[in-house]
Amino acid sequence: MARLATSRIIALSLAGAAWFGGGAGAVGLPSTPAKPVTDSFFGQAVADPYRWLEDWSDPVVKRWSADENAYSRVYLDAVPQRAAIKARLESLIAATPSRYSGVRAAGGHLFARYTDPRLQQPQVVMIDDGMTTAPSRDLAVKVVIDPNKIDPHGLTAVDWFVPSPDGRLVAASLSTGGSENGSVHVFDTATGAEVGEVIPRVQYPTGGGDLAWSADGKGFWYTRYPGEDRPEADRHFYMQVYWHPLGGDPRNDSYVLGRDFPRIAEVELDNREGTAPLVISVANGDGGEFEHFLLPQAVGPTGTPTPITRFPDKVVAVAPGPDGALYLISRLNAPAGRLLRLAPGDTNLAHAKVLVPEGKAALLSDRGSHSLAVTDSRVYLRRIEGGPITVAMVAAATGQPLGPLPLPPVSANHELVPLAGNRVLYDMTTYLKAPAYSIYDERRQSMDETKLSAAGGLDFSDAEVVRDAATSADGTAVPVTIVIPKGVRKGGKAPALLTGYGGFGVSLTPGQLTAEQRLWLDAGGIYAIANLRGGAEFGEAWHDAGRLTNKQHVFDDFAAVARLLVQRGYTDADHLALIGGSNGGLLMGVTLTQHPELARAVVGNVGIYDMVRTELDPNGAFNITEYGTVKEPAQFQALYAYSPYHHVKDGVRYPAVLLATGENDGRVNPMHSRKMVARLQAADPAGLPILLRTTANAGHGHGSSLAERVALSTDIYGFLFDQLAMTLPLPSAK
Repeated sequence: MARLATSRIIALSLAGAAWFGGGAGAVGLPSTPAKPVTDSFFGQAVADPYRWLEDWSDPVVKRWSADENAYSRVYLDAVPQRAAIKARLESLIAATPSRYSGVRAAGGHLFARYTDPRLQQPQVVMIDDGMTTAPSRDLAVKVVIDPNKIDPHGLTAVDWFVPSPDGRLVAASLSTGGSENGSVHVFDTATGAEVGEVIPRVQYPTGGGDLAWSADGKGFWYTRYPGEDRPEADRHFYMQVYWHPLGGDPRNDSYVLGRDFPRIAEVELDNREGTAPLVISVANGDGGEFEHFLLPQAVGPTGTPTPITRFPDKVVAVAPGPDGALYLISRLNAPAGRLLRLAPGDTNLAHAKVLVPEGKAALLSDRGSHSLAVTDSRVYLRRIEGGPITVAMVAAATGQPLGPLPLPPVSANHELVPLAGNRVLYDMTTYLKAPAYSIYDERRQSMDETKLSAAGGLDFSDAEVVRDAATSADGTAVPVTIVIPKGVRKGGKAPALLTGYGGFGVSLTPGQLTAEQRLWLDAGGIYAIANLRGGAEFGEAWHDAGRLTNKQHVFDDFAAVARLLVQRGYTDADHLALIGGSNGGLLMGVTLTQHPELARAVVGNVGIYDMVRTELDPNGAFNITEYGTVKEPAQFQALYAYSPYHHVKDGVRYPAVLLATGENDGRVNPMHSRKMVARLQAADPAGLPILLRTTANAGHGHGSSLAERVALSTDIYGFLFDQLAMTLPLPSAK
């Protein structure tokens, strides 16, 4: 592919002088003095030359950040294809089909998040359940919550929503500016009007938040964070459960549970449309440990919940059945998971019967009961093996296998919604097709696709999906999915973009490629997704092999996949780019410091780079059960050994780097990106561009507006196209 000479002149040749210029508007590399601070951990001296960049209240730091933004803008705005990339992205996003997600059933209706590519924020809508499969009738859809009308600037978002059992009301957490600092608002579904008092301190990006209605719809339980009754340092910790009667003053709401929860508890509430007992699921931070409590309807909304499981029991999900039985996913002596059943009325875990023993494919377990769908006669279990997800049906009373739910090959399922009449609504996603929703009817033993399925949209029929595996440093096989435009031949020169995550038990599963990936494929690019240890692609053992003192396995896995793409003849180091966000941003930081020779360009979005000080932030404390703590010798040694910020070396030629962050990020402190960029710029001032992009009205990504998505993606792909010398072809019909 022809190299773009003009881009070298405007952007890269001037990088050798550590500035980018354009006549009178030249902007130099900001001055970033090192102010050395040294800490000692177990006899190890740890240098921290840019700690001063942590203090966002300091006007000097804000001015430095603004100067870095200006410096980055000179490069990003000068990319020759920038305008064309932005226009194509806008066109592709507009062509993306509107879609439903997060479906819930209540009062004979379905409620869903509705994403219209023309709007800044998704809406919450109500749909007539009976019309989803009617062949000759359009869906009856009513907008219940429209953040775009609440806030025409597009900065207000719905964090989550829960309809009342009769479908008359919807409670939702709303937050602004990507902060995820949410308060609960209640809306009347008939009028769309907001009713009742706003309840504050329900949702934070640290532990999240949740809500569950009572069966009669007269009130709800919700999660609450401390207010002025506790010190400021405690405000994002110590989640508890409270009861709110409709029409009551939130200041008088009743405490239910939580005073004995861990400081870093993350609480989820679920009572299956208000008809089952309330299940309270408590995570001990982000490491994958859970305990569960049960509050039967007969006890009353402010009764004392009964403990069902504790952290050592390794039960990761609990779901009540219609008959009152409890179904549990346990990993005790079974890292791939097994299904247990407790008879109606029995809450003693020792009495649980094994319905489904541990198998080769791991049982997927989200928090609470969302991993399982239970009907009168069946339990639906999501299984994963390497990335793709299948759904197994078993008899609820005996565990007898009843076959798989119909799904395409190399696909995934994320939602299972029991409906009246022994039916289950479920979604299916693949890499190359738009998401679809179907209803499985147990009586007819048949499946009907619904009108919730996305129609039309982006065409990926010109691409093929290849599954392969790399061999990591310790011999472990690491799966990778490679999406290749048809007609691209192996020859080692195709631009390739590799992503991964590898943490928190999060699996990268098949899902339709986005407008950004369509843009990449259109330019002849190859897109690859690595299934790294630290995820749950092969169960809890896969997760454990990539957390705490085993975290280095994740980085070894990713490097092995990058080398595989070269060994297979898809690309070479000069045409390979790496991209990842959050924990995947940490992956980017480690990869570029441990293996700077692997790739030409690296994009880290809202990443973690200082592993020695991350636990000092509120959300960093929640990460301790995943990453470890510097207060424990072996865990400190592991953290320090890979901490990207501490392993930048002077004189090393690093790849071109773009680190993006948002000022309102409550999950990963933006100071990580500031410190990492400062250290890289000092180490390699005459090398390829090292850029920092900070957005004022954005956070970790959730709740970002359409305008911010377009702006961020334009910057990222302009940067990558320029660094890999890619050419955007003329518009096509795709």
